[in-house]
Amino acid sequence: MSKVFKTVLSLIVAVTILAVPVSVTGEPSNANAATMVYVTRTGKHYFYHRHNRGLNRARKVFKVSLQTAKRRGLTLAATDQATAHHKSTHHRHVKRRPVVKRVSVKHIKQAKASASGLQKLNYHGQQIVIINHNQPKLNRLSIKKGAWQHYGNLDRLNRVTTADAMLNKRLMPHTERQPLYVNPTGWHNKHGHGGWLYNRSHLIGYQLTGQNNNLKNLMTGTRSLNAPGMEKYENQVASYLRSSRSHYVRYEVKPVFAGNNLLANGVEMQAESIGSRAIRFNVYIFNVQPGFRLNYRTGTSKAA
Repeated sequence: MSKVFKTVLSLIVAVTILAVPVSVTGEPSNANAATMVYVTRTGKHYFYHRHNRGLNRARKVFKVSLQTAKRRGLTLAATDQATAHHKSTHHRHVKRRPVVKRVSVKHIKQAKASASGLQKLNYHGQQIVIINHNQPKLNRLSIKKGAWQHYGNLDRLNRVTTADAMLNKRLMPHTERQPLYVNPTGWHNKHGHGGWLYNRSHLIGYQLTGQNNNLKNLMTGTRSLNAPGMEKYENQVASYLRSSRSHYVRYEVKPVFAGNNLLANGVEMQAESIGSRAIRFNVYIFNVQPGFRLNYRTGTSKAA
């Protein structure tokens, strides 16, 4: 009776072993046919990892499906067998998550504090204020792209937003400036105290880019904001650019509006010459005019 039992048991074990297919390479038989592997043009093996040491000397590596590799008669490389089971059983379940660059909360707070800080600056008799020890905070970008200029879209109140450029002599105009006819937000001009109250102020001066009646480049600025305020710095940059066609200046001008005001409190001007320290400044210029009390909400004014 015991001999019969042993014989039956032996047959059951043998059938069970035959029913479980095992690859001679050590690769599990349930590998997903849709799994992608790496092969070479003339090699006899495939790899799950592109940087497997077995591919180090390959001139060209191709990515194909596991099914295609097996159809060509390729077998799993010995250097990749240790990870075959993990790759085949988990490949279908692992989803690649998109990489999202996140700005740290610290930097976001600093940026907001910087913008709100300029809005809260009060005029105390000094029209030009040095920002950040006169050091610009600009994305220098590559000058390989050459000279360029960009003007931000008007906001929902039709106010100018920003003007950004990589200045070079080739952008400078060769003709005289035509009369201005655009009326920016807050334009309520009047004459008094030695001249007109307002100018149509270019964010980036005409002498630097030739942009004239460009709505995205014009704001209502007081006579003193325009000249000598902004003009002083524009002349420095223009002189540097004219001296050589190889001179580039990273340049940015941002008007600062408080709330829904139509008249800007002032402008921040930043500039940095590329490859030298000839031009370098970061200043805030108040949009004020001696002898006038300005209503920044509307742009209207009264004699002080």
